[in-house]
Amino acid sequence: MRLALFDLDNTLLAGDSDHSWGDFICQRGLVDADEYQARNDAFYADYCAGKLDVVAYQNFSQAILGRTGMEQLAQWHREFMAEVIEPIILAKGEALLEEHRKAGDKLVIITATNRFVTAPIAARLGVETLIATECGMEGGRYTGQIAGVPCYQQGKVTRLHEWLAQTGHSLDGSYFYSDSRNDLPLLEVASQPVAVDPDEVLRATAVERGWPVISLR
Repeated sequence: MRLALFDLDNTLLAGDSDHSWGDFICQRGLVDADEYQARNDAFYADYCAGKLDVVAYQNFSQAILGRTGMEQLAQWHREFMAEVIEPIILAKGEALLEEHRKAGDKLVIITATNRFVTAPIAARLGVETLIATECGMEGGRYTGQIAGVPCYQQGKVTRLHEWLAQTGHSLDGSYFYSDSRNDLPLLEVASQPVAVDPDEVLRATAVERGWPVISLR
C-alpha cells in the first residue's frame, strides 16, 4: 500500500491550527491575552523562519492543557473546531485526500502541531493515522509539557521511521505534501515530494529540484 503523507497547517488548512489555537484562547480570555499573544506571535515568526525552539514552544502552548480538566478542554476544542477550523478547511485539500483514498493509498497526516489540537482535525478530515507532537499525560490528564521527540523538521523523519518500523509500511512510492521549509528533511526522503502553496525557501528548492508545485487555495 502506497503512503500519501500530508502536512496539515497551511497545506490542508488555509491557516495554522497551532497559532490559531493560541489566538482562540486569547480571545476567550483564558490566558493573559497581551502577554500570550506576543509570545505566540514570536514563536510563529520563528517557525516561519525555520528557527523555532520547538520544545520551548510546545511547553508554552501545552501549559494550559496541564492546568485544565479534560471535559473543559474538550468543550473548548469543539468550539474551536466550529468557529476556527471549519472555515479554513480547504475543499481542494479534501478532494486530494479523496483522490488518494480512492487510489487505495494509506493516508497519514504528519504535523508538528500537538495531538490535542490536531486529532479532532484529522478525524474531521477522515484520516485515521496521525503522527503529531505528543502531549505528556499522567493520571488521565495532560501534564502541560511535551512528550517524546517533537514531530518537527528532522524529528518528522524520526517519528515517521518509528511508525514505519511499527507498522511495516514503506516509503517506496510515497507522496508527501507540504507548504514549509521546515519539512525539507521529510520531502527529501519521500519518493514523490510535492510543494503545496509553498513558502519562499520551499518554492525555490522545489523549482531547483523539479518537484511539483501545486495550490490547494
